[in-house]
Amino acid sequence: MTFEERITEDMKLAMKAKDKQALEALRAIRAAILLAKTDAGSEGFKDEDSLTLLQKLRKQRVDAAEIFRKQNRADLAEVEESQTAIIERYLPERMSAEALADQIAAIVKELGATGMGDMGRVMGKASSELAGKADGKDIANAVRAALS
Repeated sequence: MTFEERITEDMKLAMKAKDKQALEALRAIRAAILLAKTDAGSEGFKDEDSLTLLQKLRKQRVDAAEIFRKQNRADLAEVEESQTAIIERYLPERMSAEALADQIAAIVKELGATGMGDMGRVMGKASSELAGKADGKDIANAVRAALS
Protein backbone atom coordinates (compact mmCIF):
# COMPACT_ATOMS: atom_id res chain seq x y z
CA MET A 1 0.00 0.00 0.00
CA THR A 2 1.44 3.35 -1.02
CA PHE A 3 1.51 6.33 1.30
CA GLU A 4 -1.22 8.06 -0.68
CA GLU A 5 -3.46 4.98 -0.47
CA ARG A 6 -2.85 4.77 3.27
CA ILE A 7 -3.92 8.40 3.73
CA THR A 8 -7.04 7.81 1.63
CA GLU A 9 -7.97 4.75 3.70
CA ASP A 10 -7.40 6.65 6.93
CA MET A 11 -9.59 9.47 5.59
CA LYS A 12 -12.40 6.99 5.02
CA LEU A 13 -12.02 5.67 8.57
CA ALA A 14 -12.05 9.21 9.97
CA MET A 15 -15.22 9.98 8.01
CA LYS A 16 -16.93 6.87 9.34
CA ALA A 17 -15.81 7.69 12.89
CA LYS A 18 -16.91 11.33 12.40
CA ASP A 19 -13.50 12.48 13.66
CA LYS A 20 -13.40 16.04 12.31
CA GLN A 21 -9.90 16.85 13.59
CA ALA A 22 -8.33 13.77 12.02
CA LEU A 23 -10.26 14.28 8.80
CA GLU A 24 -9.09 17.89 8.53
CA ALA A 25 -5.43 16.90 9.05
CA LEU A 26 -5.68 14.00 6.59
CA ARG A 27 -7.27 16.25 4.00
CA ALA A 28 -4.36 18.67 4.41
CA ILE A 29 -1.89 15.80 3.85
CA ARG A 30 -3.83 14.63 0.81
CA ALA A 31 -3.93 18.16 -0.61
CA ALA A 32 -0.17 18.49 -0.13
CA ILE A 33 0.33 15.17 -1.95
CA LEU A 34 -1.81 16.36 -4.86
CA LEU A 35 0.14 19.62 -5.02
CA ALA A 36 3.42 17.71 -5.03
CA LYS A 37 2.13 15.47 -7.82
CA THR A 38 1.11 18.37 -10.01
CA ASP A 39 4.07 20.59 -9.20
CA ALA A 40 5.60 21.99 -12.36
CA GLY A 41 8.73 20.15 -13.37
CA SER A 42 8.10 17.40 -10.87
CA GLU A 43 8.42 13.76 -11.80
CA GLY A 44 5.46 12.95 -9.58
CA PHE A 45 5.10 12.04 -5.95
CA LYS A 46 6.98 9.01 -4.67
CA ASP A 47 6.65 7.32 -1.29
CA GLU A 48 10.18 8.50 -0.44
CA ASP A 49 8.93 12.09 -0.70
CA SER A 50 6.29 11.51 1.97
CA LEU A 51 8.72 11.97 4.86
CA THR A 52 9.82 15.39 3.62
CA LEU A 53 6.24 16.39 2.96
CA LEU A 54 5.08 15.35 6.43
CA GLN A 55 7.97 17.17 8.10
CA LYS A 56 7.04 20.32 6.24
CA LEU A 57 3.39 20.04 7.25
CA ARG A 58 4.34 19.34 10.86
CA LYS A 59 6.64 22.37 10.98
CA GLN A 60 3.92 24.60 9.52
CA ARG A 61 1.46 23.46 12.21
CA VAL A 62 3.98 23.89 15.04
CA ASP A 63 4.90 27.40 13.85
CA ALA A 64 1.25 28.38 13.45
CA ALA A 65 0.39 27.10 16.94
CA GLU A 66 3.29 29.07 18.39
CA ILE A 67 2.10 32.27 16.69
CA PHE A 68 -1.47 31.70 17.86
CA ARG A 69 -0.25 31.19 21.45
CA LYS A 70 1.69 34.46 21.32
CA GLN A 71 -1.47 36.21 20.11
CA ASN A 72 -3.55 34.68 22.93
CA ARG A 73 -5.61 32.61 20.49
CA ALA A 74 -5.60 29.32 22.36
CA ASP A 75 -8.62 28.08 20.40
CA LEU A 76 -6.74 28.25 17.10
CA ALA A 77 -3.51 26.95 18.65
CA GLU A 78 -5.32 23.84 19.93
CA VAL A 79 -6.59 23.06 16.42
CA GLU A 80 -3.06 23.32 15.02
CA GLU A 81 -1.65 21.18 17.84
CA SER A 82 -4.24 18.46 17.32
CA GLN A 83 -3.41 18.39 13.60
CA THR A 84 0.28 18.19 14.50
CA ALA A 85 -0.41 15.12 16.63
CA ILE A 86 -2.24 13.44 13.75
CA ILE A 87 0.56 14.24 11.27
CA GLU A 88 3.14 12.88 13.72
CA ARG A 89 1.44 9.47 13.59
CA TYR A 90 2.90 9.06 10.11
CA LEU A 91 6.41 10.24 11.01
CA PRO A 92 9.11 8.04 12.52
CA GLU A 93 9.67 8.38 16.25
CA ARG A 94 11.71 11.46 17.16
CA MET A 95 15.17 10.98 18.64
CA SER A 96 16.03 12.08 22.14
CA ALA A 97 18.74 14.72 22.59
CA GLU A 98 21.14 12.11 23.98
CA ALA A 99 20.58 9.70 21.09
CA LEU A 100 21.03 12.55 18.62
CA ALA A 101 24.30 13.59 20.26
CA ASP A 102 25.53 9.98 20.13
CA GLN A 103 24.67 9.66 16.43
CA ILE A 104 26.39 12.97 15.62
CA ALA A 105 29.50 11.91 17.58
CA ALA A 106 29.63 8.69 15.56
CA ILE A 107 29.32 10.61 12.28
CA VAL A 108 32.03 13.07 13.34
CA LYS A 109 34.33 10.17 14.21
CA GLU A 110 33.54 8.34 10.96
CA LEU A 111 34.32 11.41 8.83
CA GLY A 112 37.34 12.38 10.88
CA ALA A 113 35.98 15.88 11.37
CA THR A 114 38.09 18.08 13.63
CA GLY A 115 36.59 21.54 13.65
CA MET A 116 33.91 23.92 12.41
CA GLY A 117 35.45 23.83 8.93
CA ASP A 118 34.06 20.31 8.58
CA MET A 119 30.52 21.30 9.55
CA GLY A 120 29.22 21.13 5.97
CA ARG A 121 30.40 17.55 5.48
CA VAL A 122 29.03 16.44 8.84
CA MET A 123 25.70 18.23 8.30
CA GLY A 124 25.27 16.63 4.87
CA LYS A 125 25.77 13.13 6.18
CA ALA A 126 23.81 13.72 9.40
CA SER A 127 20.87 15.28 7.57
CA SER A 128 20.56 12.34 5.21
CA GLU A 129 20.95 9.70 7.92
CA LEU A 130 18.68 11.35 10.47
CA ALA A 131 15.95 12.58 8.14
CA GLY A 132 12.60 12.42 9.88
CA LYS A 133 14.12 11.43 13.20
CA ALA A 134 15.23 14.93 14.21
CA ASP A 135 14.68 18.53 13.12
CA GLY A 136 17.35 20.16 11.00
CA LYS A 137 17.76 22.84 13.64
CA ASP A 138 18.41 20.24 16.35
CA ILE A 139 20.87 18.42 14.09
CA ALA A 140 22.75 21.67 13.38
CA ASN A 141 22.96 22.50 17.09
CA ALA A 142 24.24 19.01 17.90
CA VAL A 143 26.85 19.21 15.13
CA ARG A 144 28.04 22.62 16.37
CA ALA A 145 28.35 21.23 19.91
CA ALA A 146 30.27 18.18 18.71
CA LEU A 147 32.69 20.18 16.57
CA SER A 148 33.42 22.98 19.04
